[in-house]
Amino acid sequence: MTEINPPRGAVGILVNPSSGRDVRRLAARAQQQTLEAKRNQVARIAVGVAAAGARKVMVMRDPMRAATAALEPIGVDLEVEVLDVEACLRPADTQEAARQMRARGCGAIVVLGGDGTNRVIADVWPDAPLVPISTGTNNVFPSLVEATMAGAAAGLVASERLALRDVADQAKIIRVEAQGRKTLGLIDAVRLEGDHAGNRMPFAPEMLRDVILTRAEPAAIGMSPIGGLLMPCRAEDDFGVHVICTDHSGGGRALLAPISPGLYRTVHVQEIRKIALGEVFEIRGPGVLAFDGDREITLPAGEPVRLQIVRDGPQVLNVDRALRQAALEGLYLNRGTFKDSHGGAPGCC
Repeated sequence: MTEINPPRGAVGILVNPSSGRDVRRLAARAQQQTLEAKRNQVARIAVGVAAAGARKVMVMRDPMRAATAALEPIGVDLEVEVLDVEACLRPADTQEAARQMRARGCGAIVVLGGDGTNRVIADVWPDAPLVPISTGTNNVFPSLVEATMAGAAAGLVASERLALRDVADQAKIIRVEAQGRKTLGLIDAVRLEGDHAGNRMPFAPEMLRDVILTRAEPAAIGMSPIGGLLMPCRAEDDFGVHVICTDHSGGGRALLAPISPGLYRTVHVQEIRKIALGEVFEIRGPGVLAFDGDREITLPAGEPVRLQIVRDGPQVLNVDRALRQAALEGLYLNRGTFKDSHGGAPGCC
């Protein structure tokens, strides 16, 4: 139930306990993300939130205690609310937590996860104010940002010391309609032939047929550089990219692309084109549709899929811009003693 007067100054912290730990790492050279590392990041986020002037964080209770263990106790002046969504490590857990955070008036959410984690949040809160921190395998949407400063940026916005519109950029998304179902992709929507829904291994390049991208980044990993090494497209560019691929016997240009950390493979590209924002287009089965790395929908031959790239996705906080604006406005000046029981005598600084 939505509160009539939700509290201001609340920051959500959503942690995917499984991100950075899945089977794809066995088939590549990706670094493992431990739970202890995530807990350390959660603690740093919370301290950044408190120092920015926000007064509350909300976290989800999960079986691995990825967030809650980091905040018992945190040692700074910060209220911690734990949301019990009866989590059992499903995407639906993250979605329910995001719904509750929205209803309780969270001004920003810091997300520890990959493209897929942020996608499931956007599916239930399309324009969510997010600070996405990369902990997954093939990440384009989240950034490699220091957790303390991610918390600071979120806290400055949640406490209304900075306006969201001044320090955030709205992301592009791919709107998808298939088999009567509506869903979205944050970075990519991909059609594969010969694959199956639920497969968690890296994509086999010879199975790729259509790669639709909101961002085609040449310095990224995964699907994004398949477009990015031919037709770069940034987050701020008002277009997307559609790459049509074939199997290795079908001709096309042979593109060497990094499909996973430390894993290059050859992708055969038949065609690539720009997609204007708002343009509606179709692709057709057979195959499996994958969104931001998750294979979800099985398509029979000839089954149409309707797609459109639009700029009405999450509001992504720019951490550097937020802290620069805080500096210009002197938001950290004359704040008094910051009470932190971790290190040094209480009240010493």
